[in-house]
Amino acid sequence: MQLIDGKKIAADIKRELAAKSAAIIDKGDRPPHLAAIIVGDDPASQTYVNNKEKDCKEVGITSTIYRLEKSTSEKKLIEIIEFLNNDDEVDGFIVQLPLPTHINVQAVISHINPDKDVDGFHPVSLGKMMLGESTFLPATPYGIMQLLERYHIETSGKNCVVLGRSNIVGTPISVMLSRKSNPGNCTVTLCHTGTKNLKEIAKTADILIAAIGQPHFVTADMVKEGAVVIDVCIHQIEDQSEKGYHLIGDVKFDEVAPKCSFITPIPGGVGPMTRIGLLLNTFKAYTKEV
Repeated sequence: MQLIDGKKIAADIKRELAAKSAAIIDKGDRPPHLAAIIVGDDPASQTYVNNKEKDCKEVGITSTIYRLEKSTSEKKLIEIIEFLNNDDEVDGFIVQLPLPTHINVQAVISHINPDKDVDGFHPVSLGKMMLGESTFLPATPYGIMQLLERYHIETSGKNCVVLGRSNIVGTPISVMLSRKSNPGNCTVTLCHTGTKNLKEIAKTADILIAAIGQPHFVTADMVKEGAVVIDVCIHQIEDQSEKGYHLIGDVKFDEVAPKCSFITPIPGGVGPMTRIGLLLNTFKAYTKEV
């Protein structure tokens, strides 16, 4: 069994991107610019955006954050989006999710200029992904693809089972892995809460991606010997430690890991790669590759 070290791969990619930024600046050009809009004070969102800002500094990207009150109207939020759409100095931006309940998420995403949609959630971005065209890929699936590629994990002709059908992870990664590409070219089964015989289906997987959002959902009897297991979701469990909590995933790691050829840990697996996907998309926006 080999651990897939997301922290190490993230650090490797950051060094590559820092070198690109340095080369851009050495030519006298401005570096890429990533902006983020965060509405309200959701702790997880605050942590993500703060870490994103730190990442940008490490790789030489300009970072701007718009912090808005939870009571901000949908109209005001869309006005800020339109401002960023028209700002030639901003290459890409994200609207951090979740948004307060009074704001229509899809309406907000649809107002983002697809050329600056570095989260990869705009209908145009998702449509291009479905067609196999060059586009911004949703950050977490993009990060997973990077892990598979950089660990030289064979995907072509393999059976891949994805647990979870969210628009953020499950659905896009199922499409990306089914494409005629490398990584990719898998035969993909997308499972969810309505799937019958889910345990039996999961056990057919050469590559099992757990993004169902239920702590320790995947147990050893759901995994075949030699499988590659990618654990996406992170759950915070309260305990009596100094921190007051510990982190676990959708996979019951201790009992599943001995059966695997490769497995991602929690933390330190997929998590660090989500922000890497965002940085890679920002460089795509800067160089107008999409």
